Amino acid sequence: MNIPKSSAPVPTPESKDGKPSAPKRSLTPRRRAREYALQGVYQSLVTRRAGSIPNKAAIAKQLAEDPAFRRCQLELFQGIFEGVLDHTDELEAIITPALDRPINELSPVEHAALLIGAYELALDLSVPYKVAINEAVELAKTFGGTDGHKYVNGVLDLLAQNLRSTEIQAS
Repeated sequence: MNIPKSSAPVPTPESKDGKPSAPKRSLTPRRRAREYALQGVYQSLVTRRAGSIPNKAAIAKQLAEDPAFRRCQLELFQGIFEGVLDHTDELEAIITPALDRPINELSPVEHAALLIGAYELALDLSVPYKVAINEAVELAKTFGGTDGHKYVNGVLDLLAQNLRSTEIQAS
């Protein structure tokens, strides 16, 4: 992926020794769409933390320049990426009560994974709650710190109990 030097770095998978590695994961078009959405949300968060206003169109255009991007499910990518960016404040308000620290102290990867998971739990009811949680956890496993996925899982599980209680009771 070509990232201008002034842009935020995009998270990459790391091995146990901290060196970049080729991830062992299923890259279905849906998973790939979520991974690109995570990268875009991550870039937006880093830009916001630096005091600038993220340019959604520029981020999406940059992600689309990656040759592998054409193998993602475009509609899913657009729905998640645009949905999260359009509803960031609302999603953060939903997430914050479930956190044990201020939201700005989260790593940008875990923050992005939580936003995506919260978006699917709160605003995309076509995604089963277990899938929404699992996909966000997998993103955090792939791109986040060593135990970040456990934190993402715990927070989203709490959110699901509030946002999808009927669905949870029915399962």
